[in-house]
Amino acid sequence: MSTVREPPRVVVLTADGTPPPANEAALRELADVTVVTREGLAAALAGSGGRRPAEVLLLWDFFSDALAEAWDAAAGLRWVHVAAAGVDAMLFPGLRTSEVLLTNAHGVFDRPIAEFVLAAVLAQDKQLHRSRALQYEHRWVHRELRRTRGATALVVGTGGIGRETARLLRAVGMDVRGAGRTARAGDPDLGTVVPAADLAEHVGWADHVVLAAPLTEQTRGLVGPRVLAAMAPHAHLVNVARGALVDEDALREALRAGRPAAATLDVFDTEPLPPGHPFWDMDNVHVSAHMCGDVEGWRDELAAQFEANLRRWTAGEPLLNQVDKGAGYVRSP
Repeated sequence: MSTVREPPRVVVLTADGTPPPANEAALRELADVTVVTREGLAAALAGSGGRRPAEVLLLWDFFSDALAEAWDAAAGLRWVHVAAAGVDAMLFPGLRTSEVLLTNAHGVFDRPIAEFVLAAVLAQDKQLHRSRALQYEHRWVHRELRRTRGATALVVGTGGIGRETARLLRAVGMDVRGAGRTARAGDPDLGTVVPAADLAEHVGWADHVVLAAPLTEQTRGLVGPRVLAAMAPHAHLVNVARGALVDEDALREALRAGRPAAATLDVFDTEPLPPGHPFWDMDNVHVSAHMCGDVEGWRDELAAQFEANLRRWTAGEPLLNQVDKGAGYVRSP
């Protein structure tokens, strides 16, 4: 005699001021769903009010570290989905060494972030920031601009975001190389890939250095004094990955010394960037609020991605975008 499997217990962690997924009704047709904020997470995971312990956790508040605090209550947890590309905030020891599956929003942000990088490159080459400042001053100052076609870009990170960035930069005629864990030639998207561990030996080649790597033990502090000193004086650093990839104190001093010439920073060690931080007032630093992948409709796309994976879960099919918890990212096929 067959038994009817109960719908999975799903907890959605959100935050005050953040609306729940727009497809919440569809999720409730697939699962027994509880939406909570940080304060209610432990009770929801453990099961309360006669409900079973949670089997699935959707981290809709994707930068939250609340799961680490509530981990002792998560005995029934089997799958965690992070609605973000980076999962570094989730890889605390308990989760890393457990049998709990971890998935992320791999693929959702690739093209939007690549478009942001292209915009940053063009803004630097065409002095758009300088033109805006001169407009405020009502000054007409003619300058010669840099040609983007034929310029060089070193993309650090060979995952989906790095690859889409390389493809888009190549499309405007740039000469692109990659930096990753393993050196190789003839990569279909990145061409020559140099070892990221030897970044200081290769970074001087690039007009634009783009950081698109996950934050891991190997990449934390990757761009420090030695790498910065090796950059070309006219070079432009773009960080769309994680703030901790860069030694911010060293970058501040290097920018003040004019090497590299400029930085476009969407991510920082401390977010929001504190009001008194020197980066706010530096003419050669261009600050945005960790938003390079957040195009219109992005939350709906994230919600649809989780719903599709939840349907696979209820059907007993393998989940998409499984993170290698030891490496800290989704490995390429």
